[in-house]
Amino acid sequence: MLFKFLLITSFFVQSLTVLAQNNALKSFKKLSCPEKWWVISHPFVAKKALKISQLARLKTDSIQQNKLLKGVGNGDQLDAFRHAFWMASLTQTIGERKAKRLGIAHEKGNKRDFKKGNKEDGSLPDKISNEMDLFNNDIGIEIGKEKPDNLVQFIIEEVKSGSCKIIKTDENGNFLDCDDNVISTESLIGKWENRKCLVSSNE
Repeated sequence: MLFKFLLITSFFVQSLTVLAQNNALKSFKKLSCPEKWWVISHPFVAKKALKISQLARLKTDSIQQNKLLKGVGNGDQLDAFRHAFWMASLTQTIGERKAKRLGIAHEKGNKRDFKKGNKEDGSLPDKISNEMDLFNNDIGIEIGKEKPDNLVQFIIEEVKSGSCKIIKTDENGNFLDCDDNVISTESLIGKWENRKCLVSSNE
């Protein structure tokens, strides 16, 4: 009876392991080449990084549902929060250098996605989005080093106070240039460099 129990338990554990490996493999296949190289170069912390990346998405979704920050997650306060929280959590878990390199790898992947026409969060990435993400990544790393008690609330307040960067829009969600002129959707199609403008996250 004990042998049978151990056999069933062993089979169950092995099944969970295979399932976890399959899920990890699926996640790995979705990564860009620069991110895949990061994973290959950091095999012992890649699983932790994946969990934190998933957690950052969940936290951002929760904040959106509760309307704690503005936007839908594309160049806005929510987007700024996601990157800052992601990097802060990674910094606390795997260290500053590894976190920063993963953030850079992700943005390199975005440029490749642009060239292939692949969308991120519903729209094509562009140069200004990369600049915004890298800036907010650095803010997140510094926050992670500070180790605040309530990380989520701390970052929300940082975004609201203007410590992060967002892309300038009007009240209707139209992108604006730095002179407050509306940028036409047509002029953004297929352009890596465009007239979008970065502003403080409290604007």
